[in-house]
Amino acid sequence: MSETALSKRVVYSALVGNLLVAATKFIAAAVTGSSSMLSEAVHSLVDTGNEGLLLYGYFRSSRRPDDTHPLGYGRALYFWSFIVSLLLFAIGAGVSLYEGVNHIIAPTPITDPTVNYIVLAISAVFEGATWWIALKRFGKLKGRRGYWEAVRDSKDPPSFMVLFEDTAALIGIAIAAAGNFAAQHWDISAIDGVASILIGIVLAIAATVLARENKALLIGERASDDVIKSILALAISEPSVDGANDVFAVHLAPDQILVASSLEFSDELRTPQIEAAIVRLEDRIRKKHPEVIALFVKPQTRRTFETMQAARFGDHESSH
Repeated sequence: MSETALSKRVVYSALVGNLLVAATKFIAAAVTGSSSMLSEAVHSLVDTGNEGLLLYGYFRSSRRPDDTHPLGYGRALYFWSFIVSLLLFAIGAGVSLYEGVNHIIAPTPITDPTVNYIVLAISAVFEGATWWIALKRFGKLKGRRGYWEAVRDSKDPPSFMVLFEDTAALIGIAIAAAGNFAAQHWDISAIDGVASILIGIVLAIAATVLARENKALLIGERASDDVIKSILALAISEPSVDGANDVFAVHLAPDQILVASSLEFSDELRTPQIEAAIVRLEDRIRKKHPEVIALFVKPQTRRTFETMQAARFGDHESSH
């Protein structure tokens, strides 16, 4: 099973879990009148919609190239992942903060906190299950890297977004339970509103981090050093190539990479021989890296490459 297919399975499991949790929380919020429980219900509903948008992003990104989009629709996944982070901030965090402030201004007592505790416990089980699935999946992807380093290096947003969302959900459940207990124990209903605000802050932080990472991918993020070094090695090993000036590789999707390279070919080669060498090189690169969907090769001497680079960066500096 491909890496993308495994990520989809994580998203599907999170969607089912969040849908069940959202329904349960809304019923509990209606019964008890708890502000923090309503915030948690909205959070779970937003998460459910988010998983749906991530799956839609996967669907859109898998469309084949056409005349309008000759390189395909790979970045559709990054666009919808960015929208998900915005929704988490605007709706998830926004509603939680709004409900919290309202509950502090006009506090209402929680009528049956036992219902809340039962629902929160059930929610913790569902969220914990999807969190564990997402954690195991991301643990395999990260390898020996740290979690934060793996997030920064990842080119597959849903692989870490589900983990972020579920982590925020579990923290929110703990805050809601503490808020309910404190409000009941000290008979201060406003504490429930404070808990709702804290949940909103947690969601806002998670959304900000996700938006930042997705923005970098949407703009265009380079492929890993390992992939670039491998392509360089393949280019240099081609008998007709005297040297590789540079390789430019950028992700269009988790499993789609665009590569452009500047190569110096032997002077005695004629155009048909250069074309044949490029075809051989492309075949070798795609066999080793099937994620490379487009390869552009620019025959160029080292001197010409350095001259053009100097002119390019000179113009860039003068523009500033």
